[in-house]
Amino acid sequence: MSDSEHKSLMSDAEHIDIDAVMAEYDRESNTRHYKGVPKTIVRYFLAVFSLFLFYMNLISVWPEQIRRASFVGLIIFAAFMLYPARKKAAKKVNYVPWYDILLGVIGCACFFYFVFNFSSLAVKATRISTTDVIIGIVGVLIIAEVCRRVVGFPILVVAGAFIIYAFSAGYSVTRITYTLFYTLDGVLGTPIGVCSTFIVLFIILGSFLEKTNIGTFFIDLANSIAGKASGGPAKVAVIASVMEGMYSGSSVANTVGSGSVTIPIMKKTGYDKDFAGAVEAAASTGGQIMPPIMGAAAFLMAEMTELPYAVIAVAAIFPAILYFSGIFLMVHFEAKKLGLKGLPKESIPNFFKLFFRRGYLLIPIAVLVGTMSYGFTASRAACLAILSAIVVSMFSKDTRLTPSTFVDALENGAKNTIGVAAACAIAGIIVGIVALSGIGLKLADGLLTLSGGIDIIALILTMIACIILGMGVPTTANYVIMSTITAPIILKLIPGTPVLAAHMFVFYFGIVADITPPVALAAYAGAAISGGNPIKTGVIATRLAIAAFIIPYLFVLNPSMLLINSHILDVVQIVVTSLIGMFAISGGIEGFMKKPMPWWQRILSVAAGLALIDPGLATDLCGIVVIAFIIVLQYFVREKKTALPDGPA
Repeated sequence: MSDSEHKSLMSDAEHIDIDAVMAEYDRESNTRHYKGVPKTIVRYFLAVFSLFLFYMNLISVWPEQIRRASFVGLIIFAAFMLYPARKKAAKKVNYVPWYDILLGVIGCACFFYFVFNFSSLAVKATRISTTDVIIGIVGVLIIAEVCRRVVGFPILVVAGAFIIYAFSAGYSVTRITYTLFYTLDGVLGTPIGVCSTFIVLFIILGSFLEKTNIGTFFIDLANSIAGKASGGPAKVAVIASVMEGMYSGSSVANTVGSGSVTIPIMKKTGYDKDFAGAVEAAASTGGQIMPPIMGAAAFLMAEMTELPYAVIAVAAIFPAILYFSGIFLMVHFEAKKLGLKGLPKESIPNFFKLFFRRGYLLIPIAVLVGTMSYGFTASRAACLAILSAIVVSMFSKDTRLTPSTFVDALENGAKNTIGVAAACAIAGIIVGIVALSGIGLKLADGLLTLSGGIDIIALILTMIACIILGMGVPTTANYVIMSTITAPIILKLIPGTPVLAAHMFVFYFGIVADITPPVALAAYAGAAISGGNPIKTGVIATRLAIAAFIIPYLFVLNPSMLLINSHILDVVQIVVTSLIGMFAISGGIEGFMKKPMPWWQRILSVAAGLALIDPGLATDLCGIVVIAFIIVLQYFVREKKTALPDGPA
């Protein structure tokens, strides 16, 4: 490939309408268009809202109920100003219908009614008046409409089913309304509590990092590492997604952000369009399981499991590395099978020059990890990371934050908060009904009956439930639903399972819903960029992400994968054997290592890989013997060439 061809590839990437793809597959990006004075008003309202979040978290000493209700009230008003009732209405400029203004004001007023009457409502408890009930019902319905506009229907269907169950169980309207609106067990429950403290600040941090062009740096850095290798662009996509996953909270945003550059280059290099879109979707979805932020679920998990954040982040590192290793290896074998080359040497940046010139952009992430590991609260660590992002941006003219881009970062941070907050509020409804009715235990009993008490069948049924419940739901709300409904099921069905193992199991399977057809939003976004078939792209992405369907079972069956009750030698053994296992599984699924693999080698390779991923001396020895046999056949035994018959003299 010539240098001119490489420039052509980059040009192709620039012509992709990123905003259109995001609006189609990421509801949070489908916002109204403002120009002139209205745009300025909305812009500064959102920027001030972000500053208000800093004040609320770092300075104010408000009671928790007042803090959460104020947050949700302002979220509702902002949502109705930004998100239309239908997608088509977003195309109109400077247009907000009267009913949206009315709904925004009423919804905001409902939650501020709670703020201003907090003391008297606390005394009333479940003896709230008819007026209180009406205000509570209206408030819940309006936040549900916000969620429909910003997030979509799936999570509302689940929440609605739980509310219907509560009524069918005999609970009164007053009791349900009080639980869902006036306590910390419903809309204002733990999900909104974590969202309004930790998550929002990390969303704002991500917005500031984006303004420093760290995403471009990650793609360039990945290009310098793997661009020259066989099938280099696909490997670049995987490595870039690993790094972007450290601060991004959306698999669709990851797919579109880096995929707009990597997918066109993969296609020109020789990859099939469906495979190119699938690589980016699978890798970008993995960003949600990559520490330190894990799509903001790490902080929710710390709250739900009552474990320190550092324990969760460390436990998540190795499974995430194994996930990305699987995708990387399959991409490598696919490239070898197709005979694909890397990008030309002259188009690849020098790693050391690039790192020394722009490596300072990693300082905010280092500050974040360092401060949290040292014992700082998540809120304070996020604020210090934001401050360091502002400081390091000044090191170069290309990354420098101006007053305008500073306001942009605050504006985008507030805008990105709306969808997460709406989803967390509705997830709180699910949590509230589970706490009120005890339906979680009944679901566990039902699964126990279906599984016949067999652990692996119980886990498979739980996996299916997680994938269905996770379809079309953002990462944070996804985890809340899983941790509330399905994690307790595992803990009851398989006694002795560590809490963290159960939560990681359901979290992983909730996340892979983004690439699992039929509702595979990340795969659909990748297909929109590649021009491929969405369903086929989703199927390939699921195959590439096979590690995500294997590893969670080990969390429960052998928690040492999460470094629970493990010694250093155990960890080394797990790391080495699991990586060898992923090598074997990847080769078996692709049907190629050094040369094509016959069907029996593929079966043996996958089986041996699974044996190695399962920590244990016996399984490791069996797996290594079989893989060694296959490697000898693949790399050292030459195929016999049939001699051609001599021609006529």
